[in-house]
Amino acid sequence: MSASFRIKAVGVGATVALAACLLGGRPAASSQATQTAPMTGATPPNRPTPPTATPQASPGGASVPQATPATATTPPRPGAFNAGAARTQEDPAAVERGKTLYGLSCQACHGQDLRGGDMGGPNLLRSQVALSDQHGELITPIIHGARQAQGMPNIGLNDADALAVAAYVRSVIGTIKGQGTPPGELKALNIVVGDPHRGKAYFDQHCESCHATSGDFAHLADKYSEPKTLQARWLAGGRSTALDAPGNKTTVSVTTAPGQTVNGGLLHIDDFLVSLHLPDGTEQSFKRRGNVPEVVLHDPLQAHRDMLPQYTDSDIHDVTAYLVTLK
Repeated sequence: MSASFRIKAVGVGATVALAACLLGGRPAASSQATQTAPMTGATPPNRPTPPTATPQASPGGASVPQATPATATTPPRPGAFNAGAARTQEDPAAVERGKTLYGLSCQACHGQDLRGGDMGGPNLLRSQVALSDQHGELITPIIHGARQAQGMPNIGLNDADALAVAAYVRSVIGTIKGQGTPPGELKALNIVVGDPHRGKAYFDQHCESCHATSGDFAHLADKYSEPKTLQARWLAGGRSTALDAPGNKTTVSVTTAPGQTVNGGLLHIDDFLVSLHLPDGTEQSFKRRGNVPEVVLHDPLQAHRDMLPQYTDSDIHDVTAYLVTLK
């Protein structure tokens, strides 16, 4: 920019400021001031201060709190897909009342869990209106018919009932955790749903030849008090699912010539190579060409691996129901 152009720009700004003073107004900021203002995080002097919420008197004379915008000091809720300002505790009585009213007037469209119902109502857990509502200021107008043109009818609730429904909706939204997690408290899954008598009969027929309830399976339910863990253990082949547990190691015998056999723990095997962990701590590998050398695997869990495709869901549930009784 030339020097003469800068002088003209400043002159125009001064002329505008002089005219504003003569007319009694405040001179506007010049374009030069705007261009040379430092780019910082401070609020520009001419930006209006955001209004703060103030209590307003209701028709009955009581003070009604208004929505307050979230501030930067409000801690977020980590892990939630709608993470934002932490919600205030709802009135338990209002929530309980709202839950009843929701079940009577809203559940058919929006579902028992607020995720949409049989009549095609939207998922309230993903509704920006429901997620943004603080005191019923967004939800209650819709309950009163503000969206009839979009198919949401006036469901005929008075102000107090509509506020209670809004409180219930907010209380459910407040329980949302990670993305994809349904709202509410997570309940432990009960997997003990089989018949222990059928489970004992199955155990006696298929398992008793290797395992004994008075031997390795004695007090099994005391050792694994969590049924899910117990079920995983017996499906994997006994009291341990670790492949490197002492009783579960697969060993291999490699015969390179008559009378020359090497034994060790199996490290790797494929059509071209077999590798062993020898008793002295070293490792040794052998190339494979068809059946040369002769390789024999000894897998203590092979019987369990062979049975896995044969189990039915009922077999698994029944055997688990029986094993949890071994205390």
